[in-house]
Parts: sequence; structure tokens; C-alpha cells
Amino acid sequence: MSQTLTNAIESQFRDKFRGSEGLAERAQQIFPNGVTHDGRFLKPFPPYIKSAKGSRKTDVDGNELVDFWMGHGSLILGHSYPAMVEAVQKQAALGTHFGACHELELKWGEWVQKLIPSAERLRFTNSGTEATLMALRVARIVSGKSKVIKFAGHFHGWHDLLAPAAEPPHDTGVYSTPGVTSGTDGDLVIVPPNDLEATSKAIDEHQPACVIVEGTGGRWGVVPMRGEFLRGLRELTAKKNVILIFDEVITGFRVHPGGAQGEFGIVPDMTTLAKILAGGLPGGCLAGRADLLEAIAFDNPHGKKMKHPGTYNANPLSAAAGCAVLEAVATGEPSRLANERARDLRRAFNDVFEKKDLNWVSYGDFSSVKIIPEYNGPRPESDDFIPYDNDFKKLDRSYDTKLLHAFRAASMIGGVDFFGWGAMVSACHTPEDIAVAAAAVSQAIDLLRADGFLT
Repeated sequence: MSQTLTNAIESQFRDKFRGSEGLAERAQQIFPNGVTHDGRFLKPFPPYIKSAKGSRKTDVDGNELVDFWMGHGSLILGHSYPAMVEAVQKQAALGTHFGACHELELKWGEWVQKLIPSAERLRFTNSGTEATLMALRVARIVSGKSKVIKFAGHFHGWHDLLAPAAEPPHDTGVYSTPGVTSGTDGDLVIVPPNDLEATSKAIDEHQPACVIVEGTGGRWGVVPMRGEFLRGLRELTAKKNVILIFDEVITGFRVHPGGAQGEFGIVPDMTTLAKILAGGLPGGCLAGRADLLEAIAFDNPHGKKMKHPGTYNANPLSAAAGCAVLEAVATGEPSRLANERARDLRRAFNDVFEKKDLNWVSYGDFSSVKIIPEYNGPRPESDDFIPYDNDFKKLDRSYDTKLLHAFRAASMIGGVDFFGWGAMVSACHTPEDIAVAAAAVSQAIDLLRADGFLT
């Protein structure tokens, strides 16, 4: 049952976030829908944040929120990590953009090589989207082929080459992405996730330049991929001489200091990285086999060079932040703590759902927490639980957007900001944060029922 926001949620939300409402009205005159990122769109309006530290962020009205966005997953150590702040402040005084080579880019690159198994060579970019764009072009230059295989539901940035099939519905197998031409779309081959047989057939039929995969499953684990499948994919692509690209924009340095490839003992041909890589500042990179990355070099043996400028590539501020954070990541403690706290949060959510007699369920791997509303299946009996036996068409589907907006607004009334139907958990989150989140969800369920969204 669903309806527009009514008194119990909307009135409390407007009372609590009055300052944000005024800023949101200004934003409507500047940005489409008043936001600068699709994920920040919220009805009746999004909160406006003034400061953040650790696991908490504070809005313009002085409301403190436990943050489970964590900079869209980039802040494994939390907001304003002291060593990162100090490094950036020090570098800002020395220079923010030399337009030249500098020693920090070497140190940053060496940290990547030290941590990521596949990083024989690398090239810095400004985002994860740029990194996956570069990966495809390099694969095409080296292989001389044009087709790319991706898995349904996997997100690799918003550029034309990989945007299709990143979101449901998946039941028809036909995808349409506004603004992407049929010619570009025709070079993309979509296969079901976790299906090696379908992948093998697609490789044989299309002879692709590469296969690209998110390290733990589509959109960071909505449909989980586990080590057995990923190792099978590595064996398959190696056998068929197809370049394998691990998209570790989110999983890199998060699930393990060496990313998903470090966790599962896999060495892909190329890896895309961003988010944690730059310590919460803009930055990404493509890393991989030296012979493949030679496609970016002048006078390379492939006979063709990929042109790659980029005004802010390896800029000193991002390099300083990245070095400070990767030094901490290398200890293994950040990923261990984040994974542990996420497990606790999933358990806490499922306890709430059971006590409230609500057909919702939480699941996820590593530091990922997902929530499925309208769930029809057994309750979790272990931390390895995956709903619907990992049927991607049941897991990766659309839910009522009005319910989503109401849930997020109701949760913020309780002092927690969730990332849609889920959470990005980091090492900074404490047992107290988990308790606050569980209480906020419990209260949100009561508010949703009072407003008629739930029975």
C-alpha cells in the first residue's frame, strides 16, 4: 500500500529540517530537480550538510545524522580522517595544481602497486567512470575487437559504453538507455550474472574485446558474486584469451586491502579504481598488465596510442589524500572493522524486521548492507544468506519510489541517513551507531504504518 507523504512523516521532516527546505527551494532554480547527483534526490527535499566527522554529519539546522552514505562509499575511515586532512592542508599550501609531474604521484602509484595484485602499471584518472571508459578503449586497441560483455545489473559509470543494463527491469532482456545510440548499444553484450555457461556462449558467439565485472556483484552486491564464480570467470577468460576487467571502484581497498581480487586470490588483466583510492577526493585509475597499459604509451608495440589528457589527473591534493588513506588501509584494520560492523547492522535490521512482523529482509557481503522490502521468503539463518537463492530477477528489481522516499525521510527523523535501500558501512561506525540505526528503522516502520505505507 502506498500514497504520498502525509502528516506523520512529512510534517515531522519539515519541522526538523527547516533550513534545508529553504536551500532546496533555491536549488530548484539552479539544478534539474534541485540536485547535483541522482542519488541525492529526495522528497520532499534533501538535507543540506554543513560539516561531518567520523560516522556523523551535521546539517544546516544542527541535526546530527549517523551517515551510511560515507561519501558514496569513498570514506572507509570516515569523514575528516585526521591524517588525510593534515596531508591535504599541507599540500594546499604548497600548491594545488602544478600542471607537471610531482613526487606525490609516484608515492600514490606505488601504494596502488603494493596493494592491488594486478597493478603492474597504472594511469590516474579523475573518476571511476573515466577509469572504466579508459579500460574499454585500451582493451579494444590491444585486442582489435569491439564487443564488450557485461553482466546485467552491474554499474560501471554513467558513460554511454557501459550505462545500459545497469538497472532493472531485467525480465524482458531488452534495455533502453535514453541518449545512447543504437550503434554504441550494439557493441554491448549483456549476460546474466553468476552464469558461467551463458558467459562462455556469449564469448564464443561475439568474440569480445573484454569482459567487465563488479568485484562483488552488481551495484555493490545487490546480486552477490562470490569467489567460486569469479575464479571460474578468470579461468574461462584466460582459456578463451579474453581480457578480464575487474571494476573495483567500490570494492577496491574496502572488502580487503587488495580489493576483491586480493580477497579471492584472483589477478584480472585490468582493474578500475576510484573512491577510497583518492581518500574521499576526486580521483580514479586504471591498473593492470604492463603490456596492456602500453597502449597509453607513446611509440608502443601495439602501433596505436590511446590519447589520454585530463586536466586534473593525479593532482597533488588527491594524491596527498590518497597516500594518507592507503597507508592506513594497508594495515587491514579498516576493511576488517567495516566488514564486522556491517554484519552487526544486517543482524540488527533483521531482528527489527522480525520483531515488527514485517516482510523485509537485510543481506549483503563484506561492508555492504542491503534491504529488500516486500520480501517473501525465509528469514536469514546465517551471515552467508542470500535471498531468493540469488535469483537476479527477484533480487534486482524496482520498488515503489514513494515508499523509498518515505523510508529515507522517516529514518532521518530518527537520526540516520541511509543510502537508498542500503548502507555503506565504514571502519568509523561504532556499536552505538548500529544501535541508533536499528532504533531509527524501528521508528521509521511505525511512521510508515501510521501513514499507510505499510500494513
